[in-house]
Amino acid sequence: MSDCVFCKIIEGTIPSSKIYEDDKTVAILNINPVSKGHALILPKKHSTDFLETEDSELQTSIVVVKKVAEAILKATGAAGFNIHVNTKPAAGQEIFHLHYHIIPRYQNDGLKVWPHAEAEPKTREQMAEEIKKFIK
Repeated sequence: MSDCVFCKIIEGTIPSSKIYEDDKTVAILNINPVSKGHALILPKKHSTDFLETEDSELQTSIVVVKKVAEAILKATGAAGFNIHVNTKPAAGQEIFHLHYHIIPRYQNDGLKVWPHAEAEPKTREQMAEEIKKFIK
């Protein structure tokens, strides 16, 4: 048996509030929600993070994210949602099994997204060139 908490949830050895399941994916409500209806989409096949996941698994799981997000909007009356994936500890990843957060958003909910600052065109172009070198 895996030591991964999400693998244990998928196996059924840890209880969860399951809202969806198919042969490749499970969706559960988050035990520490950011907002009402906050859910996690868990691919059943273990992979450490987004970058370590096979493309076919990503394709399958993102379709489930859409299906569950639509249901959450209807069930909660939320005005929108954020899809969030933490990859690597620097980005806040604490459980090393790919999972997507669907965070319902409500008008004037007080939740903030990331701070933004305008980048100079020259700086943006330099960064664009650096990134392009590594796209395969």
